[in-house]
Amino acid sequence: MKDAAPQTVYLADYTPFGYGVEDVHLTVRLDPGKTRVQSRIRFAPNPEAQDRDFFLHGEELTLLWAKIDGAAVTPQLSDQGLRCTVPDGPFIWEAEVEIAPESNTALEGLYMSNGMYCTQCEAEGFRKITFYPDRPDVMAVFTVRIEGPHPVLLSNGNPVDSGEGWAEWHDPWPKPAYLFALVAGDLVNHPDRFTTMSGKEVELNIWVRPGDEGKCAFGMQALKASMRWDEEVYGREYDLDIFNVVAVDDFNMGAMENKGLNIFNSAAVLASPETSTDANFERIEAIIAHEYFHNWTGNRITCRDWFQLCLKEGLTVYRDSEFTSDMRSAPVKRIGDVIDLRARQFPEDQGPLSHPVRPESFQEINNFYTATVYEKGAEVIGMLKRLVGDEVYAKALTLYFDRHDGQACTIEDWLKVFEDVTGRDLTQFKRWYSQSGTPHLQVAERFENGTFTLTFKQRTPPTPGQDEKLPQVLPIAVGLLSPSGDEVVPTTLLEMTEAEQSFDFGGLSERPVASVLRGFSAPVVLERAASRQERLFLLAHDTDPFNRWEANRALAQESLIASITGAEAGPDTAWLSALLEVVKNAAQDPAYRALLLGLPSQSELAQALHQRGVTPDPDSIHAAAEAHRQTRAELWQADLPMLARETEVTAPFRPDAEQAGKRALGSSLLAMQSRLDGGAAAQAQFDGADNMTAQLSALTSLITIGAADSALRAFEKQWRHDRLVMDKWFGVQIAYAPPAMAVEMAGLLTEHPAFDMKNPNRFRAVFGALAGNHAGFHRADGAGYDQLADWLIKLDAKNPQTAARMCSAFQTWRRYDADRQARMRAALTRIADTPGLSRDSTEMVTRMLG
Repeated sequence: MKDAAPQTVYLADYTPFGYGVEDVHLTVRLDPGKTRVQSRIRFAPNPEAQDRDFFLHGEELTLLWAKIDGAAVTPQLSDQGLRCTVPDGPFIWEAEVEIAPESNTALEGLYMSNGMYCTQCEAEGFRKITFYPDRPDVMAVFTVRIEGPHPVLLSNGNPVDSGEGWAEWHDPWPKPAYLFALVAGDLVNHPDRFTTMSGKEVELNIWVRPGDEGKCAFGMQALKASMRWDEEVYGREYDLDIFNVVAVDDFNMGAMENKGLNIFNSAAVLASPETSTDANFERIEAIIAHEYFHNWTGNRITCRDWFQLCLKEGLTVYRDSEFTSDMRSAPVKRIGDVIDLRARQFPEDQGPLSHPVRPESFQEINNFYTATVYEKGAEVIGMLKRLVGDEVYAKALTLYFDRHDGQACTIEDWLKVFEDVTGRDLTQFKRWYSQSGTPHLQVAERFENGTFTLTFKQRTPPTPGQDEKLPQVLPIAVGLLSPSGDEVVPTTLLEMTEAEQSFDFGGLSERPVASVLRGFSAPVVLERAASRQERLFLLAHDTDPFNRWEANRALAQESLIASITGAEAGPDTAWLSALLEVVKNAAQDPAYRALLLGLPSQSELAQALHQRGVTPDPDSIHAAAEAHRQTRAELWQADLPMLARETEVTAPFRPDAEQAGKRALGSSLLAMQSRLDGGAAAQAQFDGADNMTAQLSALTSLITIGAADSALRAFEKQWRHDRLVMDKWFGVQIAYAPPAMAVEMAGLLTEHPAFDMKNPNRFRAVFGALAGNHAGFHRADGAGYDQLADWLIKLDAKNPQTAARMCSAFQTWRRYDADRQARMRAALTRIADTPGLSRDSTEMVTRMLG
């Protein structure tokens, strides 16, 4: 357990480590309870450092001995590491420690998962393996010898030699300790090969537990597509002789980009049509791409310190989004990214956990693996590319790779590359990295003498620690449509730099309709007084897919809010009829049409009400959403059979965009049909399903209408031996449960023999689903808050990382009524007052409590 008395670390206090590391030799002798790690490290004074304090990080280590240049030394030990007097010049440090992987439930450092040894060292897990300067700006070449009675022994880099019970690996590329990886166990591989653009042959392997071999083919296909795409689009070639991927059941994150040995949560790599949905396939494709792309944006060029985390994560998220856009549908991908941004990052920006893309301080770095760093960080990269253009962006990235290869860099290094290529001053743009909060963009229009003027005003509300906000650079993509629906001004990028700024469009014969913020060109809240008729016009005619979807989303939100507040008796049937006409257009991508059928989330509606000064009532929000869905099903009843026929797939299952889009639209239509036929069509689909997408969509439709008892029993019987499918079974029962039953359902499922709180996937399946059941979690009696708090306290003692991240379920507590606020505050206070609470969770709850 980490020290529960957090200490704040500040970006402004950065100083380089006093010593450089020339090379590292590790010998790891594996044993469940007494693994021995022997290190031999060559240090030399760092000429750029003034502080010569020789401090090596180390936690939960038993030091057996230590030597400097062969002579025994007695370091000064603490809970955080050791200090020692060292020579003035270069020297060799040697030490041996003992650790217990089998008791490491935090899943940081070296731990065991179902008999397999594996590591997770980002951000600060290497200090649980041996004493070392565990910071990203200390980069070294590693050679690793692994000894143990396991058929497969893997580490970073290229294999050097092996024998009975041992293997040696050498990574020729200097790396920080957070990229170290080791895996040992009874594994089987799915092999392949890849020829790089220079003709180099690379051996590829996906390593899995016996029995999972049949779920590797798609992951391998995605890996090869990622490697080829990175060569063609960014000119980046793979740089080792071998690339290994390992699937691990117990893993706190989705995956980890360790150099040459990517460790994946099993859910992020294993896939088959029978056990994985289309969403699973797309997620796996994106995560494999993301981790592979880190080879250059994260590994070859890494972060100077953890405050620069967005340098590798924001850039790599942007790159994997580009990849998915090229592999699938760019408009659908863009809309999906914005839905996710608004659902996860906007609440973070608008609440007590708000922080800049590059934070200026932290107490526990694991808490800053956030939507702000990742998703908003990617949005910042996208804005920069829009501002400079594709060609200049490509030149800047080439310079970035050439200039900084092998270095640990900062945001300043990144922006300097663009300044050097473009001659632009990016000082103001840099505010996106230092200023927290979501900008609000107001729009006013004027049409006089053939000139159409758009006037924008920007403001960013105060956030914790930042009361005053300065104007941001906003790239605003705009197009103008004639009243007949023709595009009279194609997409034009406006660059806003002032608090208020106007832009003119001349030579127009009639007042146009503006399509503003096309493609969601900047991550802002757009405040525009558009009429219902204008939104219906944009839904019918806008040539920008995002803004067409956005007009529909705004219509949905207004209709729902009118029902919630009592302004209207029910859903806007005129809008639903207009939407039907758009959805019936068979020329539209089915995946895009499925997105048009989606409603704003209930949490999003709560935030919209809160911003309007209305206290959101989760029960009223849920009731309005259900009424809307029922009305839509009844209104569209005659057209549902025809629409459903369009989604039929007769060819063998393929997880590609074409088939996945049809199944996505079909799932939405089935949910509507189930409200009309009592679940007859859903039950028939469930009984005859030959793929998980069809089976699970049928099951969720049945759960929604309360007709799933037999299907749930059949699903469990069929899949009880597949851990990843069972995660789905656990999750859907709570996510789609009636709000009054969600807490009780979660409680019952924690008593199921297959529930294991130590497995992050299973814990998230239950309690992530509970937090996502908006009205269920926010039940008026506070039972949802109490239940989640109880389990987070239990989990924190075993896995602080996962517990702390799930504390964010409480981050919006101030938006609700006084009674719910009091109950959530009490739950947070109870967590905060827990004796021995980890510093991970301590930081999260204290920030939320303010």
